[in-house]
Amino acid sequence: MSTASDYFAEFPVIAYEGPDAENELAYRYYDKNRTVMGKTMEEHLRFAVCMWHTFCWPGSDVFGAGTFDRPWLSHPDSTEAAAMKRATALDFVRKLDLPFYCFHDVDVMEAASNVAEYQRNFATAVDHLEQLQGETGRKLLWGTANLFSDPRYAAGAATSPDPEIYAWAALQVRSAMEATHRLGGSNYVLWGGREGYETLLNTDLKREMDNFGRFLSLAVEHKHKIGFTGTILIEPKPHEPTKHQYDFDTATVYGFLKRYGLENEVCVNIEANHATLSGHTFEHEIAMANALGIFGSIDANRGDHQNGWDTDQFPNSVEEMTLAMIEIIRAGGFTNGGFNFDAKVRRQSSDAVDLLHGHIGGVDVLAHALLNAERIIEDGRLDAFRKERYAGWDAGLGSKIHADGTSLADIADMAVQQTLSPKHRSGRQERLENLINRFV
Repeated sequence: MSTASDYFAEFPVIAYEGPDAENELAYRYYDKNRTVMGKTMEEHLRFAVCMWHTFCWPGSDVFGAGTFDRPWLSHPDSTEAAAMKRATALDFVRKLDLPFYCFHDVDVMEAASNVAEYQRNFATAVDHLEQLQGETGRKLLWGTANLFSDPRYAAGAATSPDPEIYAWAALQVRSAMEATHRLGGSNYVLWGGREGYETLLNTDLKREMDNFGRFLSLAVEHKHKIGFTGTILIEPKPHEPTKHQYDFDTATVYGFLKRYGLENEVCVNIEANHATLSGHTFEHEIAMANALGIFGSIDANRGDHQNGWDTDQFPNSVEEMTLAMIEIIRAGGFTNGGFNFDAKVRRQSSDAVDLLHGHIGGVDVLAHALLNAERIIEDGRLDAFRKERYAGWDAGLGSKIHADGTSLADIADMAVQQTLSPKHRSGRQERLENLINRFV
């Protein structure tokens, strides 16, 4: 199969040129070999390019048709176009000099109308991706199955009222997970794009959640059966396209995993834009995942505060990403996960070079944020204040409260015996905000 791709032929491989660089097709902060807190930037950030927004989205929206004149989009159902898209995508990741890419099954194959076509077309795509990975030196951060775009999934996949649709979803997940394993993927993601409801009038909540829980349990079982050692991830999102989704946010996902005994098997893939849609900050979701022991990976993007939907723009706020990076470092950094650019250029940004500008900007924002986080952590004042604020729990009364056998009555008696009269202590929020701004 031909792997030729010349769509980005006029552009050089993007390289680090330093903060004073005037070249707009160069990295100003991302020096992949620079050591930061004991690891290289490349090892810390583990950047990936997504197939769906970058190579499958035609630039359409609900009010208008696609604006992107990409050659592989002209004939989306053809074998040749699918091969061109795959080759172009891996060449683009190589041009950016980033290590990883991510895909849904349907992103990388020509359309299929039945089970036999699906299996044949996806097998052809996986063979080609394996070849392209070898030729370009790129790797797979994670794979997943698209269980939301096809009309059959209008009422969900694992939560569908129709068992035939559930079975078709199982086919896709088995195929995509086995492909991810074969291609050396580090993770497998389950995003419940339509695992929710529009109205309770036609919804059996308990049945849907139990079906979803069984589906996830079966996916975990299959992971172990085939010897896949990567992490299974769930991506939280509160709503859109459904009114309510069962994977609302990180805390909700943890409760779901706990209910079905999967809290030690599944982690979360946190998206910045989904975090803000759920009413949280991006850094809150990362900190919550760390606190619950389910931090896995990141979809890097941002929303627009003047829009109420998932705009999937490239991250461009160094301040916001610095706060998130501090929480990632506190979580111990990535193991199997990384920063996947689940982001798309704007509909009016229709040229090939716009794809480069979007990714270069996102890479540099996160690299800059990493350097800021390093300085803040090495400075030590932020962590020292937090440690001092909770110091009472490390000895004395605090340690007695947590001692084995201590009852509520025992703690109350301690308050009486010590004639406690506690006073409020300042949280120094403004001071800490000023401290952060010294480094951003």
